[in-house]
Amino acid sequence: MLTKAEMPACPVATTVQMIGSKWKLLIIRNLLARPWRFNELRKDLEGISQKVLTDSLRSMEDDGIVTRTAYPEVPPRVEYALSELGESMRPIIKAMEIWGLNYQKSAK
Repeated sequence: MLTKAEMPACPVATTVQMIGSKWKLLIIRNLLARPWRFNELRKDLEGISQKVLTDSLRSMEDDGIVTRTAYPEVPPRVEYALSELGESMRPIIKAMEIWGLNYQKSAK
């Protein structure tokens, strides 16, 4: 998680820094529905590389947006879910969805 000294002065810039990449937004979109396993996310997010998915999930875990639960099974099972902080982004993603739908409707 960022310290206050590491955060930009602008709150919009802080939000962009946390979730500003295309892939992070799409990962959050998926995790809003339910917890996902790594390979499920990789298959659903067409075009994402394993490295980018790994780096994005680790970054969001470090920032407190995503939780990672490893189950002691053979083979190992790991699930990713939104933390309480991640869930608090639901209105942001919903607003983006509504804007996108309205834009799609108005496109010629």
